[in-house]
Amino acid sequence: MPRRRLRAWRMSAGTASHAALWGSDVCCVRSGCRHSAAERGWVLSARTDPSKPFLDSARLLMPQKNNIIVSLDFDSASRALELVERLGPSAPFYKVGLQLLTAEGPTLVRKLIADGKEVFLDLKLHEIPTSVAGAVAAAGALGASMVTVHASAGSAVLRAAVEAARPYPTLSVLALTVITSMRDEDLTELGLAATVPEQVIRLAMLAAAAGCHGVVASAQEARLLRDRLPAEMLIVTPGTQLETDARNDQARVATPFDAVRWGASHIVIGRSISRSAYPSDAFAAIRAQVDEAASS
Repeated sequence: MPRRRLRAWRMSAGTASHAALWGSDVCCVRSGCRHSAAERGWVLSARTDPSKPFLDSARLLMPQKNNIIVSLDFDSASRALELVERLGPSAPFYKVGLQLLTAEGPTLVRKLIADGKEVFLDLKLHEIPTSVAGAVAAAGALGASMVTVHASAGSAVLRAAVEAARPYPTLSVLALTVITSMRDEDLTELGLAATVPEQVIRLAMLAAAAGCHGVVASAQEARLLRDRLPAEMLIVTPGTQLETDARNDQARVATPFDAVRWGASHIVIGRSISRSAYPSDAFAAIRAQVDEAASS
């Protein structure tokens, strides 16, 4: 089903027409939109209690085929697009990070989206609220589906990011908690007394209070967050790899099976696919693990 037909348009929390909306044949606020009952099945009703922190009052439940995000960790568009071509329609979601965006600019992002792919812009924004809001709006204008903001930038920055995303119904603001290369001793070096799990939980709760649509954390913390966060919040887990992969600079890792079993809504996986001689086979193995975990 094309991504653009699955848009869940945002409404203010507590809107009086919310209950009537989901009972009708109209599942989008935008006038003239008509989705089938099957398409409405992807939509989650939101909390309508206005006393609670703002979250999108219409959230999209990601189709299972879209919950694997392939990381394009390359230094050129040609290498990235070669992998996209080799994976074909089986892989509809890609992460573009700082290396590739710096090397190639937004042109590659536009091409991926024009070709029907979804893009996770992993910008890891950590700036003053105005600057972050501008970058989030630019990501939305590009057509990105996800963008990351450092939760440690504070609630004012997170709220500014969420507000900037409002005009872009398919853009989710993800609060990055603690990067997967960090251990407890790294937090101590920064003057933080918390352990990694404690800091992840603290920042994730801050993100939920600010209205973020999801968080980024390792799969090891996903199992701590799933029951603490609102059900509609996404938990996106990098540091996911196959058991046969060589060790790398990520300290907190998990298999795709464990990541989904522990509560991840999406997994981000790169080297297991991009460094494989047979990337389609690697993707199929990951897909099998994800499907098994989702059905178990």
